[in-house]
Amino acid sequence: MTQNRRRSSPVQHGFPHVETVRRSITALFRRLSGDGLRAYDTSFAPADAAFSPTEDLYPGAHRVASEMVRALRLPDARIVVGFRAMRDAAAVELTAGPEYFVEVNDRFRTHRRDLAAALAHEVTHVLLHRLDLRFATTADNEILTDTAAAYLGAGWLLLDAYREDELSHQKLGYLTPEEFGYVLAKRGRFLGGEDLSAWFTSPQAYEAYVRGRALADQDLRRAPLAAAGRPERRRYARDRRRAEDHPAAPAAPAAPAAPGQGAAYRFEEHGDGLRVSFACPVCEQRLRLPAGQGPLRARCGLCRTVLDCDT
Repeated sequence: MTQNRRRSSPVQHGFPHVETVRRSITALFRRLSGDGLRAYDTSFAPADAAFSPTEDLYPGAHRVASEMVRALRLPDARIVVGFRAMRDAAAVELTAGPEYFVEVNDRFRTHRRDLAAALAHEVTHVLLHRLDLRFATTADNEILTDTAAAYLGAGWLLLDAYREDELSHQKLGYLTPEEFGYVLAKRGRFLGGEDLSAWFTSPQAYEAYVRGRALADQDLRRAPLAAAGRPERRRYARDRRRAEDHPAAPAAPAAPAAPGQGAAYRFEEHGDGLRVSFACPVCEQRLRLPAGQGPLRARCGLCRTVLDCDT
């Protein structure tokens, strides 16, 4: 278990799933397109998640579920919410629809402030089922679901449900708090600057959001992007020279995209010369550009983002 806390914590922290998160973002772009994702430009409103002290449980639960269906653009789906004793926060029965049954843990009968967070994950399951978007394993599918919920504007509730003190803790979803923050920051940048800082009611959630946002910032400064810092530029130049001097050797060692995770770039020999392969900082699709060309601008074929590079 990765821990980024000074004291012992039962909640996993850091970025252990970041590569699957990045694959999930790419999968969303491939399935929905950049224009399709921009249609989710409004995050789920705190007022729609709120329960008044006088609101009855079942009508309130179905009101929140209906708002979640609307936010995730599933107008022909209906969510029926029930409560029972269970280990997980919630579960959904995936059928042909249009009616879907979501069972929610009994504790949300009284802890209603986080009911919308539990529904966010389950309604996103319905959306991905409708889109026929899935990964090969159950574990990866849960990461995909949390990533999609966050990227489509509902998953900030899952992060805000994270609370921890000396006596108790609560965390919903399969991403770490920092990974939720990372996805939310990536979403905000893609949509032109959405910042959810003022919406968090949990101080721990806000701190995790800041840590996740810092990693998303690093993505914008990975070589061969022109914004890369001087040490990374020097390392990139050294790796490129090694690849140029030994074209028959295995690809030059790649710079890490995050501590211990993946690779930011690799060099590949083609018939027309050396190319550098790297991930788009917006959609994580791999791009390939001629190496050693100096400053140039490239447009990602998937998300259509124009990138300033120096190869």
